[in-house]
Amino acid sequence: MFIKNVLREELVNSERLKIGYEKEIAKLPKGSLVKKKVKGHEYYYLVYRENGKVFLKYQGKQLDAGFVRRYAEAKKMRAKYRKSLSQAKKQIKYLRSALRGKEPV
Repeated sequence: MFIKNVLREELVNSERLKIGYEKEIAKLPKGSLVKKKVKGHEYYYLVYRENGKVFLKYQGKQLDAGFVRRYAEAKKMRAKYRKSLSQAKKQIKYLRSALRGKEPV
């Protein structure tokens, strides 16, 4: 019985982490910044997905360094949170199957 209580606590903590990661991902700016070279000139585009379709939104030839840095940092953080979210989901699945038995989770 003691082990099941510990597993239930861990399940609650994992679900809390999952919600936290999802909130952090939602706070990040959507899409990523891409630099394209067209006829020898470089242009910046914001690439994002909406309703399953990929969109490129023109941003200009020259962009503020802070703007570019913000999207680069967001891309790193999004990858980090997605990896952590994936691990949390796997742990939740494992804990639910470990707790499954004659009594409901």
